[in-house]
Amino acid sequence: MDLELRHLRVVCAIADAGSVTKAASVLGLAQPALTAQLQRIERALGGVLFERDRRGARATALGELVLARARVLLPAVKGLQDEATRLASTAGTAGRYRIGAVNGPILGGLVHRLTTNHPDAHVSTHASWSAAELGDMVLAGKLDFVLVGACGDAPPVITGLAWRVVAADPVFLLLPEDHVLADRDEVDLAELADAQWVAAPGDGCFSACHAAACARAGFTPKVLFETEVRGAIDLIESGDAVGLCQATLRPMAGLVTAPIVGAPLHWRQMIGWLPDGPAADVAGQVWAYAIEAYADAVRRNDRYSAWLGRHPDHRTLAR
Repeated sequence: MDLELRHLRVVCAIADAGSVTKAASVLGLAQPALTAQLQRIERALGGVLFERDRRGARATALGELVLARARVLLPAVKGLQDEATRLASTAGTAGRYRIGAVNGPILGGLVHRLTTNHPDAHVSTHASWSAAELGDMVLAGKLDFVLVGACGDAPPVITGLAWRVVAADPVFLLLPEDHVLADRDEVDLAELADAQWVAAPGDGCFSACHAAACARAGFTPKVLFETEVRGAIDLIESGDAVGLCQATLRPMAGLVTAPIVGAPLHWRQMIGWLPDGPAADVAGQVWAYAIEAYADAVRRNDRYSAWLGRHPDHRTLAR
């Protein structure tokens, strides 16, 4: 006989009741039937689970082991059943929010608003460095929404989705805090003609956009290191490179963000979904949550807030 969940429930019922007779009453079974079932369970496990006498039933060492595992497994299976039922009941409806995102300031605030305002909804996330990969997942029905960025006025790299701009930001420099230019309100890109640059993988403002901005400033950028985020931060913090970052980047120990004179590079935060998919019914609300999440990110960044104060004509939030 293979052990089943119902057998674990029987063992727990006997332990909780303290006797086979009382457990039979709780389970709605005849006492001989429950005794026979317990014997089959004990044969399957290879040993006695309870010492039984006139005072009741007390778990043996083997019984304690089975009870310990059963009290973990049974709630876990119940939780799985509840979660699966909830997901199945909301599949294809506004009760499901599957969100893919690249590196950006919006995801955390968006998830917080969804889980707070829609506590019964199923919210899940998926991260990737590739906006194209995330877009393909939306097109394939594996995601409902995608949060990506686009450099300058370039269209998103994914076609076939409905897009809304959440915000448009200037791109800032990321410098070590002891860099000679770190205290400037704004840095002329030409002053970094001799700098080495570093970038993390993914879709960003390097390559064409960055090279074009440097060319307009009169130089060709030197060595470009490409590494993961932690490696990029280490190279900048050590003074071996400088980088670009989103203006909303949270302050980090040892690093500072610095605006570029003339704001030659821009980055748009965007949200996309299938125009004829289930997500379209709630897209307006999700877009509004994304805008609120972005505004929170700006308020947390003193340097960007100060830059916006000096450039009141710069419109960041979507209208």
